[in-house]
Amino acid sequence: MSHILAIDQGTTSSRAILFDDKMRIVAVAQEEFEQHYPASGWVEHDPADLWSTTAGTCREVIERAGLGAADVAAIGITNQRETTLVWDRHTGQPIHNAIVWQDRRTAETCRALREAGHEPTATERTGLLLDPYFSGTKLKWLLDNVDGARARAEAGDLLFGTVDTWLIWKLTGGAAHVTDATNAARTLLYDIRKGRWSATMCAMLDIPMQMLPEVRDCAADFGTTRGDLFGRAIPILGVAGDQQAATVGQACFQPGMLKSTYGTGCFALLNTGADPVRSQNRLLTTIAYQLDGTPCYALEGSIFVAGAVVQWLRDGLRIIREAKETQPLAEAADDGQKVILVPAFTGLGAPYWDAECRGAIFGLTRNSGPAEFARAALQSVGFQTRDLLEAMTADWAGGGGEVLRVDGGMSANDWAMQFLSDIIGAPVDRPAVLETTAMGAAWLAGMRAGLYPGMEGFAGGWALERRFEPSLPPAARESQYAAWKDAVARTLTR
Repeated sequence: MSHILAIDQGTTSSRAILFDDKMRIVAVAQEEFEQHYPASGWVEHDPADLWSTTAGTCREVIERAGLGAADVAAIGITNQRETTLVWDRHTGQPIHNAIVWQDRRTAETCRALREAGHEPTATERTGLLLDPYFSGTKLKWLLDNVDGARARAEAGDLLFGTVDTWLIWKLTGGAAHVTDATNAARTLLYDIRKGRWSATMCAMLDIPMQMLPEVRDCAADFGTTRGDLFGRAIPILGVAGDQQAATVGQACFQPGMLKSTYGTGCFALLNTGADPVRSQNRLLTTIAYQLDGTPCYALEGSIFVAGAVVQWLRDGLRIIREAKETQPLAEAADDGQKVILVPAFTGLGAPYWDAECRGAIFGLTRNSGPAEFARAALQSVGFQTRDLLEAMTADWAGGGGEVLRVDGGMSANDWAMQFLSDIIGAPVDRPAVLETTAMGAAWLAGMRAGLYPGMEGFAGGWALERRFEPSLPPAARESQYAAWKDAVARTLTR
């Protein structure tokens, strides 16, 4: 049993990655699944797709590696956060599609709660803001809009979970209804200071507390898989939400260390240590990880559209066939054109939190074409990251943050990472292993299983692949950023 199986259940695909006893990747399996858009601003997943693609890729990766279940010491899970599921505790049948983190259907509910003066209470307890992004209002919507759901929930017949909880329920054959502290911290229902579900928040959102899963450390016993799934029962020993797993995978264990992950969205986390820092700049206070009952906190900035803007170029505008085409296009763009894209396709996240604004393009000329669109798309990610880092710098007086560690699919784009370094005016470090999210989940499980080293040993093994240094003159940097801020101001609705 010298391998760890990491499940990385994401927004557009499920992946399974096998790591050996030296934390090296042995095999990878991936399967995409359908996105459902039943109305403007609504995004759903079929819970059956989340499960079938997860189970299928797990079986495939073990077979691809030429191994068996007897070779797997433990499973670690990392997942898209905030996505909300409700199912029957007796049958395991979901009552509705999963409502995805990107979904904006509860914007009006959040506005009403803010106008009623509830946001300070929510922020004090959960570290979050009243935004449709988080699970709590999604859960309320399901109870209010699915026939009979609220009565069934109050009778104790329905269970709530984020994707990790749903997968563990399925993996264990319904034996475990659990989550970890990082996923719980994203629900708008968890008191991150007291380390328990908040009765105040559940009352505010009219959520029956018996629906909620048990909360455990990131490295803990989450149950064992059904024996018939993979050939033998395998313990599940590590769980963390995707951005927290990436923070762990990047070995950001010291206060002041900073990472940014570029997947469908972009999420920057700054380790603030043992004390939660309340943001004055509309960032989120969250749990970076929790080990041995002790939480480590972070400031987080959330960008809803990062890699998704490249998908838009491919699937919406159809000006590229593959993501890698954006780099030569951006390099060929006309320097005389100053096209700026604000990719507010589902509103803007931190530090603006405007759920109602929508995307906009500024500076178009008759000669604007695919190259200029590609450059503007990549630049939008750098500009948004600077928004987050400026807010973090204003909130955090503990030092650090001088270097940004990056990961995720878009971090492989050299042009985008060089622009990121230029616009933030700081070095950007890309690790040798870009699979940091899966690596974080694998380390949590492997460390718990006794296969991998502790925190210090793991951090000592972090390796740099390339450092990007800023080369843009300060005046040019500030001019470009000022143009971005002006474009955002023109896009916001409040």
